[in-house]
This record gives sequence, structure tokens and C-alpha cells, in this order.
Amino acid sequence: MEKLVMCLHRRPDAVYRLICFPWAGGGAFHFAQWSSLFNSSIEVYSLRFPGRESRVKDPCAQDMTTLVSDIVSSLLKELQEKPFAFFGHSFGSYVSFATAVHLKEKYGLQPVHLFMSGAYAPHSKSRPSVPPLKDVSDEELFSWINSLGGVPPEWLQREDAVKLLIPPVRTDLEVFQTFVCAEPKNVLSCDLTCFDGSEDLTHDLEEWKDVTSGETTIHELPGGHFFLLEPSNETFIIDYITKCIENADF
Repeated sequence: MEKLVMCLHRRPDAVYRLICFPWAGGGAFHFAQWSSLFNSSIEVYSLRFPGRESRVKDPCAQDMTTLVSDIVSSLLKELQEKPFAFFGHSFGSYVSFATAVHLKEKYGLQPVHLFMSGAYAPHSKSRPSVPPLKDVSDEELFSWINSLGGVPPEWLQREDAVKLLIPPVRTDLEVFQTFVCAEPKNVLSCDLTCFDGSEDLTHDLEEWKDVTSGETTIHELPGGHFFLLEPSNETFIIDYITKCIENADF
């Protein structure tokens, strides 16, 4: 578990866990910092996918099944211990959703709440088509991602960061491209919340209602694709997540 999870503030007496899934090419550090912003009832786990940060030598997952298996095999014991919720941004939304479905189908477990951020529903026909990754240069791929608003601000300021992050981004996009959810009708029963930026692409968030029989809520916050990095939005999201988790039925 230590390879997969970054947890900056261990809280063994916490009542709940929040598991955070990063965006394409992203690491664990940003969401790990959230742990200091939540109260003592919630312990935050931020996931580190293979091929980045301290797992840079681990082979990247080539498909969603492999990635979900890596997560579940490492976290199953912890997920069985106490109620948990998932938060995913962009690519992380799809990984968190796929993980939730796998847990319910195989182990009868599911989050008390799913929080999706900046993402189309997995079955949406509006999901963008990824360019042929084998035929696209790093520069072309970066430009394509940037055209969708999917480049974190720090990338634009550091050329060295782009060189380091493009390889895991390529792999994450391959996972995204091959992930198919053809029949999502009520595959889950937990409540679900979607967050989106007012200046981001339109993500047809209403379609997320198809994936669960629980209540679906939508919040639009000011900003582009990385609206969640704005301090005021981050505060809203963390306060909202706390209320939802603490009031969840389980």
C-alpha cells in the first residue's frame, strides 16, 4: 500500500477515509496536501499511479483493468475497515468510477459517496477522441491537451516538467481511450456529486445520473479545467465533501 498511497497525516481513529485519484499524468502530492484541510474524522489517501514519482520505475498500466487491479489489491483491506469516499479529477474520475464498480461487483463494497470533477460521464458520446498516440509527437500531444484546457498551470511554466510528465500522460490517455462503459444504468447505488469549471468544456454532467440509483448533485464553480486549484473553490469542495461524508448513510 505504501507505494500506491501518500498519506501526510495518519489518522487511525478517523471515522472515514477519502481516497483521491489524480488527473492524467498527475501524482499524489497535490491531494495529499488536502489532509491538513479536513477535520480529524476524515483520513485522506492520495493515490500514486505507476510510472510517476516514487513509482517511476514501475511499468505504467496499459488498460483500466490493470490499473484498477493495482489499486484494489493494495487497498482492499483498508477499504473493508471503515466507510470511504472517492474523489477524482478528470482522468481520475474514470479510474475512481471503474474502481467503485469493481469493488461493488466483486466484493459488495462501494463508496458512501462519489465525487467527480471535470469529467464527462463514462458512457457519454461527447467524450473527446484521443489522437493516435503512436503517431503523435510530444509537442503535438501537449498542444492537443492544452487545447482542451487539460494542462496544469505549472506545466506551462516548466519545460522540464513537460518532458517528465508526457510519458505517464500518454499511458493515462491510452487507458482513457480504451475504457468503455456501454451499459452504466445504476451500476452503483451511492450518492454522486459532479464538480465542473464554468469556463471549462461542457461535460454533459447530467449523464452521470445514469450510473447510480443514488442522488446526483451538480456544482459549477468559477474557472477552467483546473478550477479546483483556486483556493476559494478548494475550500468549497472540501467543506462540501466533509458534509456529504459525515451525513452519509452506511
